[in-house]
Amino acid sequence: MVMKINLSTIENIEDMRSVPPGDYRCKVAEVRESQSPAGHTRWGIRWEVIKGEFQGRTACWDSLHWSERGLPRVKFVLQALGIAADGELQISADELTNVEAIVEVRPEEREDPITGVRRLQNRVPFTGYAAVSV
Repeated sequence: MVMKINLSTIENIEDMRSVPPGDYRCKVAEVRESQSPAGHTRWGIRWEVIKGEFQGRTACWDSLHWSERGLPRVKFVLQALGIAADGELQISADELTNVEAIVEVRPEEREDPITGVRRLQNRVPFTGYAAVSV
């Protein structure tokens, strides 16, 4: 079968978002430990929506970078999650699983420098976390 279609109106963009921009009550569904290209430890955190219309969907992935430059955000995020982070701390990635927070999700567009494909995905701004009020 021969296909005939005009693709001139189709944008070169991949939309990876599963929820629209907004604030969501989420839980940490998964934490993946890895090394950044710079060689420091990085925790990739998958936030799952737990209330409302989009319950069960991944709101976004975010990461904590355990580097000198990343530690101010690590401290902010841990405190927003209700974890005392104002002195010595010993914590494992597993301890974040199922922790809840209000997560601010914003769209971000990036272009793959090799393929030229633009990709839309959700991200959390620097201070995009708040404690869940009971």
